[in-house]
Amino acid sequence: MPHILMVLTSHDRLGDTGKKTGFWLEEFAAPYYVFKDAGADVTLASPQGGQPPLDPKSDEPDAQTDATRRFKADAAAQAALASTVQLDGLAPADFDAVFYPGGHGPLWDLAYDARSIALIEATLAAGKPLAAVCHAPGVLRGAKAQDGTPLVRGKNVTGFTNGEEAAAGLTDVVPFLVEDMLMSHGALYTKQADWQPHVVTDGLLITGQNPASSEPAAHALLKALGSPA
Repeated sequence: MPHILMVLTSHDRLGDTGKKTGFWLEEFAAPYYVFKDAGADVTLASPQGGQPPLDPKSDEPDAQTDATRRFKADAAAQAALASTVQLDGLAPADFDAVFYPGGHGPLWDLAYDARSIALIEATLAAGKPLAAVCHAPGVLRGAKAQDGTPLVRGKNVTGFTNGEEAAAGLTDVVPFLVEDMLMSHGALYTKQADWQPHVVTDGLLITGQNPASSEPAAHALLKALGSPA
């Protein structure tokens, strides 16, 4: 039974817009159930612990999927999400893999969080797989390889595209654009048409382009663990 850590944002402010942000519900719910249905033990964490903020747009009717509807009927899953553990209290050695759901929130906190960066570096250095989907590849911004170079340099990756961010109307609101950041750090970035599923696996690092990529990214993580996907 693999032990998978899912790390969610604690950030709820969408820049200076006065609007709320957080994690994207489908990007949490779909991987969560992929892991649970595969028999994995799942731990949920966030920088501040407790209930992570939900991006209200991800709770709108047109953003719902089978996984989000399942979550809304699952009292145990809701209770687990409401009581995430703080990153401070975690030991990377306790987990077999790590998954970062997206939403805009991670661009403000997890991308700069020293505890998250250390978790990413330690996970990959220990030969364990790590996945990040949609905006969550932004959490790789500060991570370094063991030789001190950017972790993503020379790695095949994907993440939320500039076109998708423009369609969301937030190009000038976010602290950085995921696509631009990955490329500026030397990553070998690829993408498909906006909103189409696209998952890239490079060794232990798995990245997904957008919400539609969250479930296939979770399956890719299980495959990297050698578990039935």
